Amino acid sequence: MLKIVVVEKGDAATVRLEGEVIGPWVEEVRRPCDRLLAGGAALTLDLTDVSFVDRDGAGLLRSLGGRGAVLLNGSVFVDEQLKAEEPR
Repeated sequence: MLKIVVVEKGDAATVRLEGEVIGPWVEEVRRPCDRLLAGGAALTLDLTDVSFVDRDGAGLLRSLGGRGAVLLNGSVFVDEQLKAEEPR
């Protein structure tokens, strides 16, 4: 299960994720993030309450980071998951 909360303030937006970024939830995260980035918003993803990220989720988060999104407050576990899945 994943809860997605989007808070928009002017030309900035924060997407707060709570739960696991896995399976079908990856696409649910992608949609609002793509929309916000396409609209020129400065995007921040708050990962405070993310407990697990699968391969697809890690790929999405890295991709969003590469497009300018700021990833904040990931736990040590989630940060390691993001590193572990990086292509070599």
